[in-house]
Amino acid sequence: MSGEKTEQPTAQKLKKAKQEGQMGKTQDLGAWFGILAASIMLPRTLSTAMEQAQELMTKIPETIENPDPGRNIAVLREALMGAVWAVLPLALTMMFVGIAGAAAQGGIRVASKLFVPKFKRLNPLPGIKRMFGPQSLWEATKALVKTGVLTGVLWMTMKDIVPVLMQAGQLPLASTLDIVNDAAISLIRAAAAAGIVMAGADYFVVKRRTNKQLRMTKEEVKQEYKNTEGDPHVKGQIRARQMAMAQSRQMADVPTADVVVVNPVHVAVALRYEPEKGAPRVVAMGRGPLAAKIRELANDNRVPMVQDVPLARSLYDSCEVGQEIPADFFGAVAKVLAFVMSLKAKGSAAGLHQSPNLVA
Repeated sequence: MSGEKTEQPTAQKLKKAKQEGQMGKTQDLGAWFGILAASIMLPRTLSTAMEQAQELMTKIPETIENPDPGRNIAVLREALMGAVWAVLPLALTMMFVGIAGAAAQGGIRVASKLFVPKFKRLNPLPGIKRMFGPQSLWEATKALVKTGVLTGVLWMTMKDIVPVLMQAGQLPLASTLDIVNDAAISLIRAAAAAGIVMAGADYFVVKRRTNKQLRMTKEEVKQEYKNTEGDPHVKGQIRARQMAMAQSRQMADVPTADVVVVNPVHVAVALRYEPEKGAPRVVAMGRGPLAAKIRELANDNRVPMVQDVPLARSLYDSCEVGQEIPADFFGAVAKVLAFVMSLKAKGSAAGLHQSPNLVA
């Protein structure tokens, strides 16, 4: 049926979908990659923060002994800057990963049309349909899978660390903290890896659903082609107007020609020779009715016409209006121009003449 959406979306349709924010992407992918990056950067961040804290602790007794407000403010400023420099690499890494995740899913674009209020968005029916539709079912399945996977990752991690924590009283505090820290980092990384796998599956489903929604009917593709490339009828009318304008310009240049080479009935080629501009140039040419119009204008404006069937046909087939004649025709055209110049010198150039190229 013509109403079925069986065609892939066109480039124009995809561009419009991006502008409206209708893109197949998932926020989970960037979020989980961000968590993975954070787990890699976290040990360094904590180490830097601990160094900053230890350095601050060494200055606290001195500030207590000499409670100078200016020095206290300087210590506070130093502590705040230390905290910023400790956290900055982690924050920048997560921001970069988030941007890269969005860019990898089709680029970054501000969908300005989403900010325009639309009353149809207030209609609760589409929301109710989505609650009981395939999308809602997939979201519920995704939530259950995510909970199950994360629970499994947590159990696998904790079952190894709990026995160690049960014997924490027999270990130095530093060793216990290292064990807990390593376990926490391992837990975060395992959860992030599992999350990335789930986000990849989610991206595949969302992309497939979006592409299905963007599919078009054959009639929509035809209509978009007309809107983009132009209706063939309109293009034909534009082409006809352009040809008419070009012919009008040609007709305006016929009176300026030095000679019109004719067939004598079917073809006419008007030439103008300006030595300072190079070889003779075609200013107008035509076949049939257009050739008759050129001959009429030439006759009205006393432009010499020279009958040379082979030359007229060859010039018509080989030249374009506005271009110089090819070198192959220099000799034949030079004879015609010299002949015309001799006629003008005698005062009898107007009218139709036999070409000197055809005179034995």
